[in-house]
Parts: sequence; C-alpha cells; structure tokens
Amino acid sequence: MSSQPETLPDKVKVWDPFVRVFHWSMITLFAIAWWSGENHDMDRHQQAGYAIFALVAFRVFWGFAGGRTARFAQFLKGPGAILTYVRTHDPEAPSDGHNPLGGWSVAALLGVISAVTLAGLFAVDVDGIESGPLADWVSFDAGRMASQWHEGVFKAALAVIGLHILAISYYQVLNANDLIGPMITGWRDRAKGETTPDVQWSPIMALAGIAAAGALTFAVMNGLHLAD
Repeated sequence: MSSQPETLPDKVKVWDPFVRVFHWSMITLFAIAWWSGENHDMDRHQQAGYAIFALVAFRVFWGFAGGRTARFAQFLKGPGAILTYVRTHDPEAPSDGHNPLGGWSVAALLGVISAVTLAGLFAVDVDGIESGPLADWVSFDAGRMASQWHEGVFKAALAVIGLHILAISYYQVLNANDLIGPMITGWRDRAKGETTPDVQWSPIMALAGIAAAGALTFAVMNGLHLAD
C-alpha cells in the first residue's frame, strides 16, 4: 500500500514577531522623532530617540541570534549573489525573508538610523542646554559637530527610507508580490511545490536580547555614569 505524500499548508511563516514589532515600531518612532524635532518638543524627541536606540540594539542582537529570516547571514550576500539574483530572479516569486537587494536596503536603513541616533546622543545645541546624554564625554565643539551630523544624516535617512518605500511599491504594485501583508501577519502564501519550513526562534534568546537592549539603553540614558 503506497503512502500518500504529505500535504503542506498553504501558508508559510517567514517573519517572527520580534522582526515585525521592530519594523512597525521603528516606523512609528521615527515619525514621532521627526515631528517632535520639527516642533521643538525636545522631551518627546529625546524619548523617541532612546526607544529607537533600544530597538536598534535589539535588532543587531537579533541579527545574530534570531530566527532564520532575521539573521544578517541569511540576507546580506556578496556581489556575486546579488548579480545572480538580479539576472535570474522572478519578480513575482516569493522569497524566504529579504532578497539579496532588500537585505542591503535593510542594512542601509539600520546604518543611517544608527548614525542619526548615535550623533544625537553626543549632540550639543548652541546654548549647551539641550544636549544628548553622552555629550559630557566629548568637547563642546565635538558636541556641536555631532549636532550637525544628527541633522545631516537625518536627511540621508529620509532618502534611504524613500528608496525603501519605492522598492516595496515596485514589488507590491507592479509585480503583485505582497511584502506588506507578511510583515503584519508573519505569513505569506506558499508557492507551488515550495517546501520552505516555518521560521523558528528561541524565546529565551529573545528575552536575553530584550534585557541586553534595555540595560544598554538605561546606561546610555544615564550618560554611562552608573556608579554616580
């Protein structure tokens, strides 16, 4: 009596909840930081910055300890892999997490957002009153330079975000490849014949990452003067 082949479900989980929470929280917090900065609400601006710092710290940790699709090693590929992808990929075919181009787009976003946040931590305003928590670790001139970098790199971040949105729109609208839905639910449709397993992650590692990011953020908020 021949055995029947196992029937796979119609959906496959490609994003763990921590990647999804990071994604949507970052969008929200970046908007708050932008709005509060434009309206000179520095208390809210600084609070949003601390939250962004914590998110980035966790995402870096999760890039090494998270689920398959969260790991940098899974989506940061070399030039050869990128060229092969550009030449041979089917735009309508779903990918297991970020494709090689999308992966470097994510890396660029993390890079510019990290740069904006770090510059803000050392920034000093003209009067030396509204300063970042790490401003006393650098000279006044260095703090002023950090403030200028904070504003300048922010504009670069807007450009990178704009390119990211255009890329998502290209796949979402022109190629009918839904990228937004899976980032909300974690699930995408399984392609015909696809055997990709659901993404798995460790709750223990997630808790460790949250604790580490929280502790680092607390230390930064206190200017790294924990013994004072």
